[in-house]
Amino acid sequence: MRYLFEDYAFDTDRRELHRGADVVSVAPQVFDLLDYLIRNRERVVSKDDLVNAIWNGRIVSEAALTTRLNVARNAIGDSGEEQRLIKTLPRKGLRFIGTVREAPSPAGSTALDNRLNPPKPALSLPDKPSIAVLPFQNLSGDPEQEYFADGMVEDIITALSRFKSLFVIARNSSFTYKGKAVSIKTVGRELGVRYVLEGSVRKAGSRVRIAGQLIEAATERHLWADHFDGALKDVFGLQDRVAMSVVGLIAPKLEQAEIERSRQKPTGELDSYDFYLRGMALATKRRTLPDARELFKKAVERDPEYAETYAMAAWTLLAQQVTGGLPLTDEMRADAIQLAHSGARLAKADAFTLARCGHALTYFEHEYDRGLSMVEQAVALNPNLAIAWYSRGWVALMCGDAERAIESFDRMVRLDPLDSQRISAWLGTSWALFCLERFEEGRASATKAIQVSADANSLGAYIANSVYAGRAAEAREAVGQLLKLQPDFRASHGREALPTRSADVRERIATSFRTAGLPD
Repeated sequence: MRYLFEDYAFDTDRRELHRGADVVSVAPQVFDLLDYLIRNRERVVSKDDLVNAIWNGRIVSEAALTTRLNVARNAIGDSGEEQRLIKTLPRKGLRFIGTVREAPSPAGSTALDNRLNPPKPALSLPDKPSIAVLPFQNLSGDPEQEYFADGMVEDIITALSRFKSLFVIARNSSFTYKGKAVSIKTVGRELGVRYVLEGSVRKAGSRVRIAGQLIEAATERHLWADHFDGALKDVFGLQDRVAMSVVGLIAPKLEQAEIERSRQKPTGELDSYDFYLRGMALATKRRTLPDARELFKKAVERDPEYAETYAMAAWTLLAQQVTGGLPLTDEMRADAIQLAHSGARLAKADAFTLARCGHALTYFEHEYDRGLSMVEQAVALNPNLAIAWYSRGWVALMCGDAERAIESFDRMVRLDPLDSQRISAWLGTSWALFCLERFEEGRASATKAIQVSADANSLGAYIANSVYAGRAAEAREAVGQLLKLQPDFRASHGREALPTRSADVRERIATSFRTAGLPD
């Protein structure tokens, strides 16, 4: 059934809310709340009615109910002040007062959607409590604060991932659901987790409110809901309280050492943290890497002890060379090395910084043994950190251990199955298979990456494997595609494509590029 009001269409069969042609992102519990109010619009619905219908009679705080109601109003362009569609009747309850027309769902639409977007295969559950944290809704009323809400979620994921008793899905896979109407059951099935955490963030002046609710994915049963208020200067304490509340529910038997390790704060300077969050929001796209780097450097200026900012600034330079295919200038390489050394010096027991800096030092300065030691320490400190396994894969590959590289990339993809960086993991696997002289398999792995994103790196891996697999025509065709994307690419750049410890491997890559027709 579709309920039509104003310019909205509320589709109960597809569990979607549309405004015009756009799908409005609605959390499952908020959808259920709207559904109940619209279906019962001829009467006043008491708060007890809502609790029984939405929370199955479980005790729910007044604050949790108010938060969900505010989110529901916001989804349909209403507010507590205006009450244009959802009216509060003091001491009585709530009523949906908008004019509603009923219409059947479009025939065949669900079947067509399923053909165009087939469901992703279910992943098996790990042998430990597993959780994904979905993007929190930004309730600040200012789209410019979206980065802040996203940063809160990333830090909560980081806090949870430090607990070795848990299996925590990485941020990039969780964020593929941002802005999408999707059921919690679907999230649990596609990510292979038992629990899902969702919530909202409201930043107003110097105050912050973080609200969250923990849901059992298979049953969509709500296990916990609460909110945490505090001053902006205590934002890290609020994040800790959210993480510890969740951990206490799903993994109660934790060692004190794990709890203490989880209480690591990134910085004491809030303006530095703000620049860091803004930089992270830009660090995922090639064209905004230089802008992200400038923001990370501003964060460093305000807090020279903030290790992660050095690591991310160095990482933007590595990503710029890898995705562009051409070597950086000597000045930029020196900048990357200096930043990575600074981050490594401050890293201590920070797995994220160790992984990023170890990767950069291996790639740019060829510090193979030190880089390997750093990434091994990172995965030992935080086996849930997908980026640590990703960096371990590339560093192991550059150090000449192709089997360990493949194992690491496989682990990264399981922790972050929907992350766009899995493309780079497929490429790492392709290069590892090249080193093992399994060229057809390497070519197949590179093909997967090209189908998603063709760039100098993916095409280079495809060309090298194709040449040694005896597929000269396919390699020449890929060279043409590569030169369209990067006309200045040369065969000699193959030595930079994979800066391994082995001079023989580097020369074989350059030779394959030359054989395929790339100019010297």
